[in-house]
Amino acid sequence: MKNTARKLMCLVLVLLFMLAGCGNGEYKIKDKKLKADSAVQDNNRVFYQIFVGSFSDSNGDGTGDLRGIINRFDYLNDGKPNSGKSLGVGGIWLTPIFKSPSYHKYNVDDYYQIDPLFGTEEDLKELIALCRERDVKLILDLPINHTSTSNAWFQNFKSAHLNGNSSDEYYDFYSYCLKTDTVPAGRTFSPIAGTNIRYECNFDGSMPELNYDSPAVRSAVLDIAKHYLNLGIDGFRFDAAMYIYYGDNTSSAAFWDWYIGELKGIKEDIYTVAEIWSSDSVTDYYYSATNCFDFTMSQANGLIATAAKGGNVNTYTAYVEKYLNRVKALNANATIVPFIANHDTDRAAGYLTVSSGQMQVAANLYLLSPGSPFIYYGEEIGMKGSRGSDNTDANRRLAMLWGDDDTVKNPIGSTYDSTKQTNGTVADQIGDENSLYNYYKKLLMIRNANPEIASGEYKALRFSDTKLGGFTSTYGGSTVAVLHNTTTEAITVDLAEVTDLHFSEIRAFIGMNGVTLEGTILTLGAQTSVVLK
Repeated sequence: MKNTARKLMCLVLVLLFMLAGCGNGEYKIKDKKLKADSAVQDNNRVFYQIFVGSFSDSNGDGTGDLRGIINRFDYLNDGKPNSGKSLGVGGIWLTPIFKSPSYHKYNVDDYYQIDPLFGTEEDLKELIALCRERDVKLILDLPINHTSTSNAWFQNFKSAHLNGNSSDEYYDFYSYCLKTDTVPAGRTFSPIAGTNIRYECNFDGSMPELNYDSPAVRSAVLDIAKHYLNLGIDGFRFDAAMYIYYGDNTSSAAFWDWYIGELKGIKEDIYTVAEIWSSDSVTDYYYSATNCFDFTMSQANGLIATAAKGGNVNTYTAYVEKYLNRVKALNANATIVPFIANHDTDRAAGYLTVSSGQMQVAANLYLLSPGSPFIYYGEEIGMKGSRGSDNTDANRRLAMLWGDDDTVKNPIGSTYDSTKQTNGTVADQIGDENSLYNYYKKLLMIRNANPEIASGEYKALRFSDTKLGGFTSTYGGSTVAVLHNTTTEAITVDLAEVTDLHFSEIRAFIGMNGVTLEGTILTLGAQTSVVLK
């Protein structure tokens, strides 16, 4: 009876996915389920970044909120991996949700209070429960390099100095120097009236920087993280992580080693990722403690966009191999975190057009890759947004284009011309087999059906045609090859020229055309990617 049940289950798994066309593109996937190491898989999920105030408005006030995310959860993950009816992301990153005077919430007044515009702690608990029910990791953006000037901590700091009370626990809570001191190069300080000091504020005068030489500060920020971990949060994205000690990566990294080490004592499998907006040589300092976003891959001039626009694909895959090996040498549990855009960058659809197929190729390159990719909300429908001549980040954080009765509005300060939004809304795309949304959905299904891609041992392949590239990846005793053709013409190649491995099965393909495999001869269609077994 048990053997029969196993055979029936195998048959069900084989039938889960089927051949499907997608109009101006092609999509195929055959199911292959491996018994995955849960810890490895959890570290390699696809995350979806939500700029909370711009995502979905539940109460008609124009501001996105936690209830809006709950209401839209089926769009992100319906809890049915094989339904094909949701985007299928495995994690969500929320930009700061704490009480703050700004629209972006990166200058916090009170870390223990959910900003009233976003909802309540009960709403957060409900979202946590929903994520847990659907096996979605939820991480919060935790900006602890600085606070707002209206934070009670800063008000107490000012009072301590106005009163000359050096024994007050808040006297050294923030980084400061005397007005007569020479300001260190590259750093910014602002005076406090009635005192002889200036407080450090490298980002903005409204963002005073905490002093991490103070045990009281370290204890306070540890308590904040503990609070949200105890609520059920799975981890954190750490904003401005390299500025804990400005210009001193050794000291900043040592802080994160201590801090995340403490947090792992509470939640051993905590998921953390840091914003280290710098070169790979700088992220090296931090990988002993946490994964870091890979800015080398991102934005208009990053490796992903460059390859997608006809650059050398071998350069991209060779970099991935080298960097993945590099971070694992620093931390055996580390992984890479690729992305093409986020709330601080211009949106990808502005420089990788959907109509040209470049947006789809870029998505293939980074979502069919190892590590833990992050999708920026609206990327999957080709939303556009750039800082522009008005030089405002609000233009990168525009209201999600649902195309229904959602009342979410653009953030304060945005000036982006809405007529530039030429790729349509969710409502336009969700029922259109040819849409970018459905393309992203299928990409995630391919990735999830082939855990070798995300978690395996990665080896870049070197092709003589630089517009063709790919890699092999081995996991759980199974090896796949992922190959990309970034050109607008089909490419034929003899795989025996680049690998001794023999591939006999087309596991999946996605792109603007089809694929054939005859012996070792592969013909890969224009702007198409394939997974071979």
